[in-house]
Amino acid sequence: MSYGNSFQRTTPIVLNLIIINAIVFFAQMAFGGMEPLNKVNDMFALHHYKSEMFKPHQLVTHMFMHGGLFHILFNMLALWMFGTMLERIWGPKRFLIFYLICGLGAGLAQMGSYVYDFWQVDHTILDADTMNQYQTALRINCTVGASGAIMGVLAAFGYLFPNTQLFIVPIPFPVKAKWAILGMIALDVFGGVSRTANDNIAHFAHVGGALIGFLIVLFWNKTNKQTFY
Repeated sequence: MSYGNSFQRTTPIVLNLIIINAIVFFAQMAFGGMEPLNKVNDMFALHHYKSEMFKPHQLVTHMFMHGGLFHILFNMLALWMFGTMLERIWGPKRFLIFYLICGLGAGLAQMGSYVYDFWQVDHTILDADTMNQYQTALRINCTVGASGAIMGVLAAFGYLFPNTQLFIVPIPFPVKAKWAILGMIALDVFGGVSRTANDNIAHFAHVGGALIGFLIVLFWNKTNKQTFY
């Protein structure tokens, strides 16, 4: 099988995912903008399970929303570059299932990080004013983005094509996919553990998506006994 032109033609699921994400992004801009407190985020971004805004469907809808232009451009570029290859190997149905499960796993991982972040407050009796402030904080601290699902795609690519050379800005030399992906995951683990006040990246969602993606492709590869390089 030849992969020489794999990046030249976009596969159907990848193409449709890019289109859906673009439509949702323009809808965000039209109806809510990028401000954290708006009705679009309230309805579709992923909120803390104790937030008044939380709804179960947000575990799925959050992965089609983004927090800014560069956020969506980076995610869709990564989806196009690496997802196209995986969809060609697995086929549309299997790739879509993989992508959605990774996004769902990322959402659940982020929910777990919310429990950690708000543990002390969640176990404190609050007066009415403080509760209102708490709910506002929960409303602001919502999660959007396809990054968790994309990290699952990257983890799968790194597992199936470990020695593929990747050029990553600003590194001036090519890096094997397995080391590049492991490096990204390590940075997210570090960022999640040592997160600063101004850090608005959902690090644990990235880690959760990558872990789920790795486990799925590991299971599929061991049961299917196919080797991709």
